[in-house]
Amino acid sequence: MKRRYYFDWAAAAIPDVFPSNVFPFGNPSSKHAEGREAKAALEDARRRCALALGAAPEEIFFTSGGTESNAIVLHSLLRRQNRPGAGGVLVSAVEHPSVRENAAALERLGKPFTLIEVEQDGRVSGKTLEAALNKAEDPRIAAIMAVNNETGAAMDMPGLAEVLRKAGGAPIHFHCDLVQAAGKMPVDLRSWDVDSASLSAHKLGGPRGIGLLYLRKPLETLCAGGGQEGRIRPGTENTAGALALAECLERRFPLEAAAAGYEQAAARWKVLIAALKSLPRCTLIPQDREEEDRRFSPYILQASFRGIPGEVMARSLDDAGFAVSTGSACSSGEQIRPVLAAMGVDKTTAFEGIRISQGWGTVMEDIEALLEEIARILRTL
Repeated sequence: MKRRYYFDWAAAAIPDVFPSNVFPFGNPSSKHAEGREAKAALEDARRRCALALGAAPEEIFFTSGGTESNAIVLHSLLRRQNRPGAGGVLVSAVEHPSVRENAAALERLGKPFTLIEVEQDGRVSGKTLEAALNKAEDPRIAAIMAVNNETGAAMDMPGLAEVLRKAGGAPIHFHCDLVQAAGKMPVDLRSWDVDSASLSAHKLGGPRGIGLLYLRKPLETLCAGGGQEGRIRPGTENTAGALALAECLERRFPLEAAAAGYEQAAARWKVLIAALKSLPRCTLIPQDREEEDRRFSPYILQASFRGIPGEVMARSLDDAGFAVSTGSACSSGEQIRPVLAAMGVDKTTAFEGIRISQGWGTVMEDIEALLEEIARILRTL
């Protein structure tokens, strides 16, 4: 078989952590011995996750993944006020669909929705956040992702938190989608001063269907149905998934491990970006992205190739053994690219864009092979 090169780590990491075949099978809510054993394992997983994140166990709630965690926080607005329209949400223009579309749903239910514009590099700045705050009607939640899933734009989370804390009016809950940052860059929930954060195991080399929500203070959530997870996320807990997630975080999340991986990824991206910039038909998105650019995660890159639709380039690379994407896997069927539009990228360039993303299994030889294949495709098409 033809060798495959995987450059779609932003969609899902190559798994190297699996649920153990030996784990307590009882329902953690049951009172018998099997249930107590499962409950103890679940709480051990919670303790391990909290330790890796620098949080307290009571601040960790297991969910099915980042999408559900984001929805839990946003839809808590529906339980905050009795009068219609009270309590609005601020959402950055480059958020994942699980945030952007839930905010739009809240707007249809009468909750004010204000978009936080981004600079041309795709990052929320203190200036654009202040402008959104000045326009917003009774903002109670601000959702800003740490690293963008299409461009790799990395936000200044402590700086943005400072702007929010200085805003007048009612306190604003600061929510952070950590899915593309966790395990790939140093993250400090305390110094970032976020009120909640979401992450998914399958971006960290773990199984699908398990994630967590960090909550500094409990929320009154919309869903009901049981007392599991402190009534934050009702439903029988995924004990095996929680144990696998704990192992993922212990492998990827320590600051020294994330920092070392970051520098290795940056060295590979330096080679890739320099080579792509030398190709006459290639445009990086944003165009001013440099070989060594701390504004961006060195795990995600967006590039456009003049005259070749992104879908065609992705399919040509796939035929040659290279897996890339045209953007978020959750929006793979859409022609519109909201993230790139928010950055002011013209429609043609956006239409021709592809996302290249790497992970801890990527090596320099993979980068060289990708560059060689892109050059061949450009000569052919």
